[in-house]
Amino acid sequence: MQTLGLYIQVPFCASKCSFCNFSSRVARQDVYGRYCQALATEIERLPEVYEAAGIAREIFEAPVDSVYIGGGTPSLLGAERMERIVADLHRLFRFGPAVEFTMEVPPGSADKGFLKHALAVGINRLSIGGQSFSDEELRSVGRLHSAADTGALIQSARGEGFVNISVDLIAGLPHQTLSSWQSSLESVTALQPEHVSIYLFEIDNKSRLGSEVLRHGIRYHADAVPDEDYVAEAYSQARASLRQAGYVQYEISNFALLGHESIHNRKYWQLKPYLGLGAGAHSSDGQFRWENTTAVEEYQRRMAQGESPICEQRRLTPDAQLEEFFFLGLRQSEGINLAEAVRRWGSGPIERWDQKIESLKNDGWLEQCNGHVRLADKALLVSNEIFQEFIGV
Repeated sequence: MQTLGLYIQVPFCASKCSFCNFSSRVARQDVYGRYCQALATEIERLPEVYEAAGIAREIFEAPVDSVYIGGGTPSLLGAERMERIVADLHRLFRFGPAVEFTMEVPPGSADKGFLKHALAVGINRLSIGGQSFSDEELRSVGRLHSAADTGALIQSARGEGFVNISVDLIAGLPHQTLSSWQSSLESVTALQPEHVSIYLFEIDNKSRLGSEVLRHGIRYHADAVPDEDYVAEAYSQARASLRQAGYVQYEISNFALLGHESIHNRKYWQLKPYLGLGAGAHSSDGQFRWENTTAVEEYQRRMAQGESPICEQRRLTPDAQLEEFFFLGLRQSEGINLAEAVRRWGSGPIERWDQKIESLKNDGWLEQCNGHVRLADKALLVSNEIFQEFIGV
């Protein structure tokens, strides 16, 4: 039976990190109540919104097996607002018997009382944005927490009963060295979270730090950002350290102890349906992709005036579906199942990829085994270039 994932966007932070390229912002606490009211209105009106957009109502019949509350810093909303959001979701959707329910929690943003309440309403997995265990690196990008705060949060969460915790680290932060990076890796494995995500700092103009690096400036410690060769070595170092600690890499950026791979994130890579709620949230049912308006004020206005929050919607043609199947599926360590592709789209469309796959295999970028095609190790750091090979073929 097809299952459904839900994503709730909370676009507020206590401070804006210099490396952040997400659509989140710092806001006064009085904004949170208005946003949650708009979110409640969206959930209540979702069936009629989707009907008007031509989105099949059957999506509401699929049992929910994953919920992800992200942002931003969802814990800023407080326990009572979080409880209301969860209750509203239960009224509209049919929850399965075992739901992976994740909430992002930056260190220092949730006390024991909040954690206890979160667990009580069904949140059973925490995603902790530790980013680094070097206080110098954390300060350089404007993080409000210390390395000790990350350990304290995990300890508190364990004490309240959380048995599924994920921690994020970022390779390539200002002032980071291979020595400090190894120290962060050792610190995170010593804390034994069930899941670890390793992200590479993206140098683009969507963040203050990335934009400053591109301008060769010195603000935000841009002159202390390591080069690409460092990032490549740090990524390899992370893979080796986590493997030695018992973590299995199941996706380019994600590692887990056996049985703790993210159910929710896999929906994105396997073209499974998920619905996004809130300002800037994205959704897909396999036939359409759509997104809500990003601006919080516009989102709230639309909800207050009975309008649709959807600002963009596109139908996925069979060719577009197949392209996404390839470049998203290749993110996974197991790669893509060619038999599954033939089952879904027929043998004809798949055959046009044969020459491309063979060429990339011969050049050592792809591997094929037991009907699966996957990235070779040397392709992991240039994966975006490989993915481009499957777009517009």
